[in-house]
Amino acid sequence: MNSFDWLGNMDLPGETSFNIVEVKFKGGRKEFFRNINNLDLTTGDSVVVEVQNGYHLGFVALQGELVRLQMIKKNIKDDDKVKQIYRKASEKDLEKFEKVKKRELPTMFRTREIIQNQKLQMKLSDVEFQADNTKATFYYSADERVDFRELIKIIAGEFKIRVEMRQISLRQEASRIGGLGSCGRELCCSTWLTDFKSVSTGAARYQNLSLNPHKLSGQCGRLKCCLNYELETYMDALVDIPKIEKPLLFSKGKALLQKVDIFKKVMWFCIEGENSWFSLNVIEVKGAIDTNKAGKPVEFFKVEEEIKTLDFESKLNDTLPKKNSNQKKRSNKKRRRNRKNKPKPPKK
Repeated sequence: MNSFDWLGNMDLPGETSFNIVEVKFKGGRKEFFRNINNLDLTTGDSVVVEVQNGYHLGFVALQGELVRLQMIKKNIKDDDKVKQIYRKASEKDLEKFEKVKKRELPTMFRTREIIQNQKLQMKLSDVEFQADNTKATFYYSADERVDFRELIKIIAGEFKIRVEMRQISLRQEASRIGGLGSCGRELCCSTWLTDFKSVSTGAARYQNLSLNPHKLSGQCGRLKCCLNYELETYMDALVDIPKIEKPLLFSKGKALLQKVDIFKKVMWFCIEGENSWFSLNVIEVKGAIDTNKAGKPVEFFKVEEEIKTLDFESKLNDTLPKKNSNQKKRSNKKRRRNRKNKPKPPKK
């Protein structure tokens, strides 16, 4: 997904436009290239760029002052190591690029067969051919170090290309392949997320989430990145919530903690041996803890139960269909008609 250039239509006074452009390639990979020929580029234009021992074709993702900010964010220096943009891609370049892309799937399937025959403990996830059809990058994931020297010889001899093996993590693999998350939206890692921060089960505990690995894991098999999005908000809210290390002692019995509403500052308890719950705010809970520390039970007061038992007759009446006014009028007319037509008993 491209970033919105909110400085694209603005001219900065006294400064020339930044001549480095961000170019996007397959799988969301982005790199920076220098526009030394001062080409008139817009977002989405296809360009031919310089790569090691050849050229490649990509699409303009960002330009202008936002590129400078992105380079500062990613700690990339504006020096001679930044490669250049050769030209805008012509129709001939695009046709050749489409032919090269058609080689990627057959190459990936054949390489997987070779990996299986070599009995290598690695998973090949994607193959990207260079636009000049001289080099291919193989993206794989593995738990341990893999000796793929013999694999490179077989692939290079069979496909007549230069081979580069690049190991990626499971999160990077999911970002390249893409997909839909449990929220129904496209994966964050394949759209806008660039930095993969570590996610621990503690993030789920702080947010009172069920520690079910099937629900907490994403497409990559790791914990979902979105568990970190609201973690700081929960951490700030939990500062005022007291820790309940043991049951609270009331005059009616021991009260066990059942549920905590972090943002409403409400804690729900249940008297041991009973099914009904009652709620206390944070101040009341702190007061109960201080009373128990003094060796005294808290006087139990009448509380409103969350789960109310309904009368069976009222519940039954609610489920029965109600007659409207027209149906009532018809039933009354029918009743009066039946009274008139009913034969009278003989007089004695």
